[in-house]
Amino acid sequence: MEVSLGALVGRLGGELLGDPDVMVRQIATLEKAGDGDLAFLANPKYRQALETSRAAAFILAPKAVSLTDRPRIVTPDPYLYFARAAQFFNPPRRAPAGIHPSAVVASSLPPSVSVGANAVIGESCVIGENCVIGPGSLIGDGVHIGADSLLHAGVTIHFDCVVGKRAILHSGVVIGSDGFGFARDADRHWVKIPQIGRVLVGDDVEIGANTTVDRGALGDTVIGNGVKLDNLIQIAHNVSIGDDSIMAGHSGIAGSTRVGARLMVGGQAGIAGHLKVCDDVVVSAGTIISKSVDKPGVYTAMLPQMSHADWIRNFAHVRRLDAMADRVRELEKKLADMEKKS
Repeated sequence: MEVSLGALVGRLGGELLGDPDVMVRQIATLEKAGDGDLAFLANPKYRQALETSRAAAFILAPKAVSLTDRPRIVTPDPYLYFARAAQFFNPPRRAPAGIHPSAVVASSLPPSVSVGANAVIGESCVIGENCVIGPGSLIGDGVHIGADSLLHAGVTIHFDCVVGKRAILHSGVVIGSDGFGFARDADRHWVKIPQIGRVLVGDDVEIGANTTVDRGALGDTVIGNGVKLDNLIQIAHNVSIGDDSIMAGHSGIAGSTRVGARLMVGGQAGIAGHLKVCDDVVVSAGTIISKSVDKPGVYTAMLPQMSHADWIRNFAHVRRLDAMADRVRELEKKLADMEKKS
């Protein structure tokens, strides 16, 4: 797709400085951009790359507008503008409507729906207009999927779960598998607790490859509108995630925890079970949240990288912290007594 800068700005906004008839056809990095490419500068430390870039035009913040006299689109948030321009130049590929002969479909579908090879759709399902059900996907009985949703190959949605409009579920996603619920009897055997809740996924949610969202034990597991989950994430039963939250890969939330809107979770971070986390919390990568959080902000709990020998020495001191604290209190008491006598 090729478009003039003037037409692009007319569609996406921003202030254009330079020739509006310059044609662009793709987004690229400053280093790799060539003729017909649109590049962006979001971090001033890459200004040298801007000087040598062969891009046809640039996306710049107002404070960087003087760094070049070549055609440029000026916007307060170049990275956000880049995202929208990238969407414009790279619309998602959609499979043609129709049901593959090898698919097994037990529900009535709109003519606009695409069902791939070897997919299975159970009974009493409601699939919205323009949905794509990828090859090998399994949609259980009673599942509802909103219009314009895209399920890539090999997605599983278990019975009675609900997925909103414009969802994107990548390969290997499992929605509505049993939560991890067991009770222990007198002989220390584990007794399974039936998981009879559902998973409710809101609108405009994207879930990455091989991420799992467990169904609720009694109530429902809820994923709010606009939530973005990376690959290889575990969301346990009865969790509730607020709107517009985002989580990076290898993170997870344990059962019955409720997190507010706009949560941001770094890679390999975790939130323990039965907690409440308020709106606008950021959890740094590798951090474990073990207590409820009632104040917005950034939370970090990790040790810096060090050699194994240094870690052993430092941990030896950690093991003696209680004794050291007792000793400090004892010394403080003696010092206070001395001050009284003097």
